[in-house]
Amino acid sequence: MQRVGLIVNPIAGMGGRVGLKGTDGAEALQKALALGAVPEAGAKAARALERLLPIKDQLIIVTCAGAMGEAVAQQLGFATEVVYRPQGTRDDGAFSTTGQDTRAGARAIVESGVAILLFAGGDGTARDICAAVGEEQVVLGIPAGVKIHSPVYANSPAQAGELARRFLTEGSLPVGQREVMDIDEEAVRRDVLQTSLYGYLQVPLDETRLQNPKAPTEASEGAAQQGIAQDVVEGMEPGVCYIIGPGTTTRAIMQELGLPCTLLGVDVVKDRRVLALDVSERELLDVAEKYPCKLIVTPVGGQGYLLGRGNQQISGAVVKRIGKENLIVVATPGKLAALGGRPLLVDTGDPEADALLAGWHRVKIGYWLERAHRIEAG
Repeated sequence: MQRVGLIVNPIAGMGGRVGLKGTDGAEALQKALALGAVPEAGAKAARALERLLPIKDQLIIVTCAGAMGEAVAQQLGFATEVVYRPQGTRDDGAFSTTGQDTRAGARAIVESGVAILLFAGGDGTARDICAAVGEEQVVLGIPAGVKIHSPVYANSPAQAGELARRFLTEGSLPVGQREVMDIDEEAVRRDVLQTSLYGYLQVPLDETRLQNPKAPTEASEGAAQQGIAQDVVEGMEPGVCYIIGPGTTTRAIMQELGLPCTLLGVDVVKDRRVLALDVSERELLDVAEKYPCKLIVTPVGGQGYLLGRGNQQISGAVVKRIGKENLIVVATPGKLAALGGRPLLVDTGDPEADALLAGWHRVKIGYWLERAHRIEAG
């Protein structure tokens, strides 16, 4: 029997759909709950564990009580061993865990001896894991957070499960150190992006399944961004709402319009005026119910994610309401070249929406310039 560690951060990703930039800290969590946020990390952990079901009888999942891992592992029929229980947890373990619980749980799991530690969360969770287990234990992140800059995560929950299965069944799979990065959430809420390196974790190496580190936009790309912005603005139709995702390339569109924007939020423009700034999923669904809409997004530099990283407000439900025919993808030539031929990725958490977007799609790369590029589910 192989021992596999599992930690789920139950609150990871809850702020995304309600327009927050993360759920680090009790105040952010309470705000997310007040806005109607619901847990998603457990479902994403389940999608990873499902890929281990073919070898289920060979595994023991060493985990934490309740929603920190035990519940999802038992639901899928895995044998479990609980080595940590959060202080004062509710029966379901929900909403009661902290970063201290993540660190304590990770230490208990590693001390019990595991071949690999899987953890579902975002960059804050990766920081806690790094602080608890150091660089020797093999780990792998299941992406479930709002912001994921750290390349210790797989491209998607399903690919995390596939990579974990490869590691457990193929003795020769190499491992190596990858960076743990995080941004300052308080600065992000002021529209300032500050990213820092917090350490390294050892992960199984499979570049087709591991997420790339986020790459900043080069200053030389400014002219291309301006050309893209002019093209998009000239093509704007009266009476149509334009949902504009986060990023410097999309910010150039708002600057061309002479409008305020939120660099790391989602804004809505109609008839060249701001209809709403920094909106939530619920607000986007309301807008799409009332008006014809087009969605403008740009991929995350270096990673290639169109949806599912930092823009969870644009959920699968929003995508299905708007339709692929109304998707406008913008990216500078340098940003596409940095992908090295890899596809653009979508990971909305809704397989139907991801499948809807898959396939070849036009990407605006300059003024009256377009290029076809593949979109795939992450």
